[in-house]
Amino acid sequence: MPEQKGNIIEIRDLRKYYKVKTERLFEKTRWLHAVDGVDLDIRKGETLGIVGESGCGKSTLGHMVLRLRKPTAGTVSYEGFPKGPDRSQMKEFREKFQIIFQDPYSSLNPKKRIGWLLQEPLVIHGIGKDAAERRELAVKMLREVGMDESYMEKFPRELSGGQRQRISIGIAMIMNPDFIVADEPVSALDVSVQAQILNLMKELQEKHGLTWMFISHDLNVVHYISDRIGVMYLGKIVEIGNVEEVYQDPKHPYTKALLSSIPDLDAGPKEHEIIEGDVPSAVDPGPGCAFASRCKYATERCRKETPVLKDIGGRKVSCFLCGSE
Repeated sequence: MPEQKGNIIEIRDLRKYYKVKTERLFEKTRWLHAVDGVDLDIRKGETLGIVGESGCGKSTLGHMVLRLRKPTAGTVSYEGFPKGPDRSQMKEFREKFQIIFQDPYSSLNPKKRIGWLLQEPLVIHGIGKDAAERRELAVKMLREVGMDESYMEKFPRELSGGQRQRISIGIAMIMNPDFIVADEPVSALDVSVQAQILNLMKELQEKHGLTWMFISHDLNVVHYISDRIGVMYLGKIVEIGNVEEVYQDPKHPYTKALLSSIPDLDAGPKEHEIIEGDVPSAVDPGPGCAFASRCKYATERCRKETPVLKDIGGRKVSCFLCGSE
C-alpha cells in the first residue's frame, strides 16, 4: 500500500438513473438505477480496484468520476477542483484526469497514425513550443510504454491488441495526469499480454506517482494490481477495504461468493459459495438489501431495510450480519 497522502477524489451519494422507455400511454415513469448511492474516497498514489458482475455499474461509476456522464444526484470532489470543474476549468481538468477504455480496437482512430494520436492531445492543450518538441514528447512516451520511434508512422490496424493498449496508455499518460480510470483495460487481451500490461501500469504508477481506478470483473487481475478493492453489486458498493484483507477474509456474503470462485492450485479443492437465483432488476428497486433475494443468510430485516456502509475492523461493509446499521 502506498504511503497515505490524502484523497484525490471524494464521492458522496453518487447516483445515475436512466429513464426506462414506456410501452403504454400514461404508464408510470420507471427508472433504472445504474449507480445507486455510492460513497467512496480515492487516495493519492493508490490503485483502487472496482470489481463486480457485468451490469453492476462499474463503468458508469468510472465515467461519472471523469464527468463523461452527468450524475443524476450526488457529488464528486477533486483535488484542485473542490466544487467540481466549471466550464472554464474543463480543459485543465482533462489534463489531470484521463481514461483508458476497454477495447483498444475501437478506442483508437483507425484513420490516424500513431504519431498523430499521441501528439493531438498536446496540440489541443497547447503543450510543446512547436511540432518538433511535440514529436519528441511522443517518441519519449512510446519508449515509456515499451515501444520505439518506428511506431510513429504505423496505423492502429498494423498493431497487435497488446501494442494498441500500450498506445492507449501512452495517449492517457502523455498529458502527465494525476488520476486515470482504467476501464477493463486487459479484458480483451491474451493472458500473457495481460501480465505485461499490468506490469507496465505498475511501473508507470511508481515512476509518475499516479493514482489508478482499475475497473474489472477479473478477480485475479484486480488482486494483482490493486491496493484496495471496492465490490459492487447492483449499483452499490457492498464492501471496500485493503485488497489482501478482503481476499483473505471477506465479510459480505456476495464478496465471499465471488472470491470462492477463484481456483487455488496450492490449496486444492475448496467449497464454493453458490449464488442462487437471478440478479434482481435494477428498475425501481424496492427497499431492503439488493442482495437479499440471493443471499442464504438473509433475514426479514434484510428484505425490509437497506443497510449502509459501516466501518468493520478497518474496512467498510454493507450488511446487517456484519453490524451495518
